[in-house]
Amino acid sequence: MKSLFVLTTLLSPSPSPSSSFHCGTTSCFRCNAQKMLPHAPSITSNISPSLLPTVQLLKPSVFLSRPAINRSSFMPLIKNNKLWVEPLRCSVSVVAEPPRLESADKHKPFAAELSRTIVELSSVGTLSILPQDGSPLGYGVRFAVDLNGAPVLCLNEFDVRFSPDNRRCSLHVQLEQCGQRTPQCTIQGNLEKPVDKTVLRRLCSAWKKRFNEEVEESCIYFIDVERVLQIEDYAQDGVWVSSSEYASAEPDPLRDCAERIVDEINTHSKEDVHRFCNIYADLDFQVLDAKMVWVDRLGFDVHVRSVHDDVYEVRIPFPRQVSDEKGAKSSFNGMSQLAWEVEKNFHSHEFRKVKHLKKVTKSN
Repeated sequence: MKSLFVLTTLLSPSPSPSSSFHCGTTSCFRCNAQKMLPHAPSITSNISPSLLPTVQLLKPSVFLSRPAINRSSFMPLIKNNKLWVEPLRCSVSVVAEPPRLESADKHKPFAAELSRTIVELSSVGTLSILPQDGSPLGYGVRFAVDLNGAPVLCLNEFDVRFSPDNRRCSLHVQLEQCGQRTPQCTIQGNLEKPVDKTVLRRLCSAWKKRFNEEVEESCIYFIDVERVLQIEDYAQDGVWVSSSEYASAEPDPLRDCAERIVDEINTHSKEDVHRFCNIYADLDFQVLDAKMVWVDRLGFDVHVRSVHDDVYEVRIPFPRQVSDEKGAKSSFNGMSQLAWEVEKNFHSHEFRKVKHLKKVTKSN
């Protein structure tokens, strides 16, 4: 029995270096060796995140910290007069990361967000009502918007000519984008007069903020939104948006600086826009001219003209979402540098090109 105890003690696993166990003596070789071991720096600590729009490979999810060990499960067992140790069981999970560039449609704002952006950047529209004689009537009005995107109108007695039994109306709003495209939305709902004093003051405040002028409380109306029709440009199909989707959507964070960014790029970086179409888009024709149309938090739209004078619209996404003008310009500069390196064969082509094109016009 004594020999068996000695054999079991010698074959028992020694404490791991990371455990809190040590002998308590200053002459122990193992304890002194632990103190002398240098701490190796992490091989990923100095690597900055990539700005390149590359497709990410699958990376295994690895648990780096040492798990707690139940030492009783590792004690040697005696089976048939032979020493046997129970093997360690483990598992590895692999998490797939989606590619950054898949299709242009997945890198565009939703229709509800586009509609909210249009009404935030516009202040005039066409109000259509149904007067008492039953003939549809539309006329131009100014409007503001509340926090949920509901249009706020200032109407006098002459303007309020709808039937008392039918307050249904629509407000058509459109936004010209750098002379290249005119997205628009039509808001359908009921023309209502605020009853609650708190709501009335909030609507008056929205009007003053938009036009910097006081307004008579008796003239304030608002449209109780039922649904919204969003259209990207003339002669294109529209998308219906529900009232809940419209109210919960946020206008694009670049809306106030988008036109300025587009003008600067088309004026001072026209070669970069042309290069973007050749590098980031999969085109089967020679590009004669390229002009940026609009920019938002997810990317930008470009109108491309071929040598046959056909015009196409291509959507080029940012490597990652941006939230302000500084982020948009930084992403544009990074993409410009990468496109130049790929064009000069200084950098390999390691990203998926945009394949979705939409034909805009064709000259006769």
